[in-house]
Amino acid sequence: MMIRRLIFSAALATAVLALSACGDKPQEMNQAGVKQDSAPYHGVGQSQYANTGWKPGDKTSWEQQLKTRAQYGQNDYTRMGNSK
Repeated sequence: MMIRRLIFSAALATAVLALSACGDKPQEMNQAGVKQDSAPYHGVGQSQYANTGWKPGDKTSWEQQLKTRAQYGQNDYTRMGNSK
């Protein structure tokens, strides 16, 4: 009788633990107070870290700065020149 009670208690505890994992509440992305991102070319305004040729809010100057950076700033072949 004691063993049955022990097995029943263990089975009940296992069932409770297994079902407790199902109690997760859904998380919504658009809760009150969540700030939505703006377009990247809007920037944060005038900053000492902003590139001199870029004007915040100007999409064409943003794209031109990205193109220039990709071509000359991040391309090792153009930065090193012809070292053949």
